[in-house]
Amino acid sequence: MPDGFFTVHTPDTAPAEARPTIEGVRRKFGYLPAPAALMAESPHLLKGFLTVNGIFEQSSLDPLEREVVVLTVATRNECHVCVAMHTDTLTGQGADPVLIGALRSGTPLGEARLEALRLFTLAVLDHRGAVPDDVMRAFLAAGYRPDNALDVVLGVGTYTISTFVNRLTGAPLDPQLAEHAWPADTARATAVAAG
Repeated sequence: MPDGFFTVHTPDTAPAEARPTIEGVRRKFGYLPAPAALMAESPHLLKGFLTVNGIFEQSSLDPLEREVVVLTVATRNECHVCVAMHTDTLTGQGADPVLIGALRSGTPLGEARLEALRLFTLAVLDHRGAVPDDVMRAFLAAGYRPDNALDVVLGVGTYTISTFVNRLTGAPLDPQLAEHAWPADTARATAVAAG
């Protein structure tokens, strides 16, 4: 964690306003993930992220498509925690390990429709929303609609919050996610799991 600026809170040390929220997170996961424990320092940030994430989960993108967006943002923003957490999500959904590996490495996806989504997400990030017409046309030609494009922006915004906070706070990888550590972070994950 960078210079000890941030606290990995527990339900007892978190600001009072964040306690009900982190208790809900703990119940959902069966433990309190370090990123949520760190976000608890700002009850508004924690509640805001969880709220917008809940909205993203109800968007026009299906669960696999949402994970393509999330892992594309996570790898681009180099958030080791998000990569591990969403690898775990995809694994739990029974996603193809080849797809998961391609998303983790930032390489082209074998399925054309999902690859169009990945490329569109990268274009949203790289062009700060001003996606070139040819990329937009390719996205629509892959069977997506304009509302899907806007929901990609929702996902990018949601996971920009998460990835930036995790990097700012130096969020450690929880032992429960060690098996999904991003390759560049395997030594750190092993140390946290052993720790």
